[in-house]
Amino acid sequence: MRLLVLCTHNSARSQMAEAWIRHLAREMGVDLEVHSAGTEKTFVKEEAKRVMAEVGVDLGGHFSKTLLEVPNPWEFDLVLTVCDAAREACPAYPAQTVKRHVSFPDPSGKPLEEWRRVRDALGRMARYLVENLRAGRIPTDEELREAAR
Repeated sequence: MRLLVLCTHNSARSQMAEAWIRHLAREMGVDLEVHSAGTEKTFVKEEAKRVMAEVGVDLGGHFSKTLLEVPNPWEFDLVLTVCDAAREACPAYPAQTVKRHVSFPDPSGKPLEEWRRVRDALGRMARYLVENLRAGRIPTDEELREAAR
């Protein structure tokens, strides 16, 4: 299965979600190809790298990219938007693509504690998503939102 996490700048939330999902899929033995992108391209924020490193997940090789920089950008089985702006700007995908949306607050410009809260919520959502994908089902938006709490 190919999964895309989409956000506005691909600098924090989508990067952390991509890393969580990839890490947990590997941990649970789930065959997932995971990418992230932004509707705009910037850079991966140092705070995202720092808080993910605290939980043993490395963002060192990550870089910000737009959808057109992702391999086969129109061939994803699941597209997950993690901010409202990306949901609004999300392009139309082929009919076989499933879209899910869970909005997370932008921690940019906030203390590290806020970054940790967002990281942990993304981690809870990612774990629930991967567990369900391992069981052969794609959870609903509401189920993913509830898991993130």
